[in-house]
Amino acid sequence: MCRSIKTLRPPTTPEVTDEDIRAAALQYVRKVSGFRAPAAHNREVFDQAVDTVAAATQELLDGLQIRGSAARRHSHP
Repeated sequence: MCRSIKTLRPPTTPEVTDEDIRAAALQYVRKVSGFRAPAAHNREVFDQAVDTVAAATQELLDGLQIRGSAARRHSHP
């Protein structure tokens, strides 16, 4: 049903895009919900869950401190 979610933190994945984060969030929501593609009546809540998980993932990655790294990967104003 869904492939494994890959590690997104450096140095395992040095360049992480918004698409990488969204794909991981989608895989997570698919796995948890049991739906690869939700029915129309579940689409809104499914999409909202993907957005929420993607935002939480970005926040996590932004907050991680990687030993031996002088600068954090993302700098958000």
